[in-house]
Amino acid sequence: MEEKLHYDVQLIFAIMSGRVSAALNKKLSRNFTAYNVALTPDQWMVLLHLWRQDGVSQQELCRVTSRDKPAITRLIDGMEEQGLVQRWPSARDRRVNLVHLTDKARELEGKARFVGYKTLKEALRGLSQEELKTAQNVLRRVFSNSKD
Repeated sequence: MEEKLHYDVQLIFAIMSGRVSAALNKKLSRNFTAYNVALTPDQWMVLLHLWRQDGVSQQELCRVTSRDKPAITRLIDGMEEQGLVQRWPSARDRRVNLVHLTDKARELEGKARFVGYKTLKEALRGLSQEELKTAQNVLRRVFSNSKD
């Protein structure tokens, strides 16, 4: 027997197709500009990981950002040009590049985190802790069910 689910199909596909993510990235970009933080949302995601754990491989950055190797390479190239990161060959495997923060990126952390958290707070305005917890659990499950 087929289970009849009641849901807003348009909303579900908007979330899953990235429209919510695109709107949040647009808001984050506007807020970075307003606070004179020269970062893109993609750079922000890389820096968030590096602030937590400096000196990770490009492959690790692919995994945590859900980007492919060419996209991460282009992103890291641009971040190197801006003086935010440096690539060093791994001591254990010279075929592997480890991405390290520069002093410029470390100095940017406080202001960038402020803008990032402000943006998230704006996006989550009006949601209770219970609603947020439920949304996180649901989205984790949808993500897990959707991975190849």
